[in-house]
Amino acid sequence: MRTDLRRDAERGSAPAEFILVGVMLTALTLGVLQLGFAVYARGVVQDAAVEAAFHAALADTSNAEAEHRARDVVERALGSDIVGWAMFSRSRVDGVDMVRVDLSARLPLVGLLGVPSGTVVTAHAPVERFG
Repeated sequence: MRTDLRRDAERGSAPAEFILVGVMLTALTLGVLQLGFAVYARGVVQDAAVEAAFHAALADTSNAEAEHRARDVVERALGSDIVGWAMFSRSRVDGVDMVRVDLSARLPLVGLLGVPSGTVVTAHAPVERFG
């Protein structure tokens, strides 16, 4: 008789458990996918900063052209309004003239929505010289 009471108390618990486990697994899967997307977005922004640094280091280009190139790379891969600001500076490291590019971008937390200027990447490139 006691086993019949226990069996009656657990009746209908399978659908509830299925829903709870399904929700947890769905949330975990979406979280892992979002983390992968955030890492991908940061990689795209890093590649755009490197591209801008090498473009700005060319002898016949300006910083504005390099910034446009970086924004174009990010917009093609992730969409518009991802890059916040770009800063270019020149310095000398161990006798070599260098261009430094700092690129700020939105860090995606939910889809493409996220923290403005949530990630800042830096890239360096040697300046091209003639003669």
